[in-house]
Amino acid sequence: MAAEASGSDLVQVVALLAAGVVAVPIFKRMGLGSILGYLAAGVVIGPFGLGVFSESEAILHVAELGVVMFLFIIGLEMQPSRLWGLRREIFGLGALQVGVCALLLTAVGMAGGFPIAQSFVAGAGFVLTSTAIVMQLLEERGEIAAPKGQRIVSVLLLEDLAIVPLLALIAFLAPGGADTSLSERLTEVGIGLAAIVGLVVAGRYLLNPFFRILADARAREVMTAAALLVVLGSALAMQLSGLSMAMGAFLAGVLLSESTFRHQLEADIEPFRGILLGLFFLAVGMSLDLHVVAANWRLIAIYVVAYMVMKAFGIYIVARILKTSHREALERAVFMAQGGEFAFVLYSAAAAVGIIDGNANATLTAIVIISMVLTPLAIIALRYLTPRDEQSLDGVDVADGLTGSVLIIGFGRFGQIASQPLLLRGIDVSIIDNDVEMIQAAADFGFKVYYGDGTRLDILHAAGAGRARAVLICVDKADVAVRIAQLIKAEFPLLTVLARAFDRGTALQLIRAGVDYQLRETFESALVFGGSALESLGVDPEDVAETIEDVRRRDTDRFETQLAEGIRAGQRFLRGNIGTPIPTPLSTPRRPGQALNEETAGVLHKSEPAD
Repeated sequence: MAAEASGSDLVQVVALLAAGVVAVPIFKRMGLGSILGYLAAGVVIGPFGLGVFSESEAILHVAELGVVMFLFIIGLEMQPSRLWGLRREIFGLGALQVGVCALLLTAVGMAGGFPIAQSFVAGAGFVLTSTAIVMQLLEERGEIAAPKGQRIVSVLLLEDLAIVPLLALIAFLAPGGADTSLSERLTEVGIGLAAIVGLVVAGRYLLNPFFRILADARAREVMTAAALLVVLGSALAMQLSGLSMAMGAFLAGVLLSESTFRHQLEADIEPFRGILLGLFFLAVGMSLDLHVVAANWRLIAIYVVAYMVMKAFGIYIVARILKTSHREALERAVFMAQGGEFAFVLYSAAAAVGIIDGNANATLTAIVIISMVLTPLAIIALRYLTPRDEQSLDGVDVADGLTGSVLIIGFGRFGQIASQPLLLRGIDVSIIDNDVEMIQAAADFGFKVYYGDGTRLDILHAAGAGRARAVLICVDKADVAVRIAQLIKAEFPLLTVLARAFDRGTALQLIRAGVDYQLRETFESALVFGGSALESLGVDPEDVAETIEDVRRRDTDRFETQLAEGIRAGQRFLRGNIGTPIPTPLSTPRRPGQALNEETAGVLHKSEPAD
């Protein structure tokens, strides 16, 4: 029997892993994102799909640790000074958004004929945005550290804090809840505040000495265990005090953000975070009760649309009142229009005290889950329906009628350095770039850079490409560099074109496009770096120069072979580190072979070429 139970558990583990491994790549290839892939996979293998799992609640409780660890890592990136700098966004923007959206969603429930207590609980639960979904989306877009991303993070933190007063309100709104004394409510609030203070004090004075002692033991597995202990212990402390686990983990991360062990902790937690966060989305998909959806599909469809539209409207209005741009306000509204995982806690608490019944709890949970499923789709729709932001060209001159003998396209790190030899020789150089912020910054350092997109033929003519003696393509995107090279060589075939190549593959494409010279952006600097490493090891400088020249020669031979035979050719010119025998020498020996006995001397004598 034990063996059968163990086998059944293993089947479920394999099913979870297989669902994620199969669904996520498919959905990402379709442009729908990893979150929607996990949610769809959860529906398929859940109790209302293939039935591999009969109860999703247990998995959901474990998987919530993924959200906890995600918030810990976010906390590690946010120093206390930075968090203090966001206090206005947290308690200003966050409180206003939560308050306005709660009122609007409560009004939606009352408009549907539901009592005020039920309408408030349903709306307040939906106000609590899914931290897991929004943070994952921000991470995938690389916007967590951006100002607009930080404002969203601030609102999410306030919503985490809001779970405490909302749970207290549910106790008050419950039948007989008015019997709860004021002192009991104040006690609950005091416990929560004491837990926060205790965590801050422990983090300030105990965590660094604790990790220093463990680091001295030089046991990597103990450091990993300690990292998990800090995260889960902080989450547990907050949960026992009535706050959210995610808030505890976030505070622990913030307190360790200036620690010397920060990067080690992040590396230890990251593998667990990724797996558990994916498991969380799978569990949310499993929690979607398709029987409840089928039985109440009209009601659910109406309230999913009504709640998402009304919440997005409230978020947009609050953002515009606080003078946020239209585009950022619209993005924030779409990002945060869904309900979240804390709604499950709120609805369960309301069901436990009799404000809503079991069927209402299941219906509201389905509404929240469907809104979470729709969020990635809404973001994709927003990307296609809204035009891209047009850059303001205030104070920036557009390329027109330029007459420089050399035209530089792209003035980032590479272009700035490449311009110096030309400018020192007094050569007339024209420079164009399509990054307005970079153009404005370059002006502060004495550079005149014109706005222009090198992939447009009319801009190339206006920038003087037809009159220039040479064009330097210094853009940092590989495909853009190739496109510019092809355009210039097609329009100005006699013009000398020199191009920066991102990598070996780009260099091959540039050669085929007809450029006169290309250079991989890291090649020469890496050779200098490697040569310096040899010198630091005591190798004679002349031998270093000879070795570097040998590397350069073999790289040229390999490149020419790849031009003729393809990118995978020329392996014989590389020196590997796994000791595989190479049939022919990669470089000519510096000294002739010497015989150590008469037999060897005879062999060497026979192999010597005749004069």
